[in-house]
Amino acid sequence: MLVLRFSREVVDQPIIYRLVKDYDLEFNLLKATIYPRKEGVIVLELRGHPKNFRRGLKYLKDSGVQVKSVAREVGRNEELCYQCGACTAVCPTGALAIKRPEMAVAFDATKCSACELCCPVCPARAMEVRLNRSAL
Repeated sequence: MLVLRFSREVVDQPIIYRLVKDYDLEFNLLKATIYPRKEGVIVLELRGHPKNFRRGLKYLKDSGVQVKSVAREVGRNEELCYQCGACTAVCPTGALAIKRPEMAVAFDATKCSACELCCPVCPARAMEVRLNRSAL
C-alpha cells in the first residue's frame, strides 16, 4: 500500500493515468483527498511487473510526488491470546498452527501473508492488524 502526497504544482496532473498507461501498472484506489490548486493525498495499492513498478516509483518521485510505503502486518497480542486455536483453522499459509504436545498456538510471522482471516475469528481479539510505515 502506498501513500502519495501531491503538491500544488502537480495536483492537477494525470499522474495516476501515466502510471497505468506508460508503466503498465494496475492500481486499487483506497482513499483520495484532493484539494484543487492546493494539494492531494492518495492511498492506493499498486501492482505490476517489478521493473515497471520501480520505473513507476521513479516517475512519481521525479514528478515531485512524495511516496511512502505503508505495509500491513498481522501480529498477536500475547496478553489477550488464550490459545483457543480458532485462528489456526482459517490460516491459509500455516503461519498459525497448534504446537504439540503443549497444545499452544504458534505464530510464525515469516509465513504470514497478512490476509487478515485470523482477525475476525479470534474471540479474544488477540490477532491485530498493524501498519508498518517505511519510506521507499
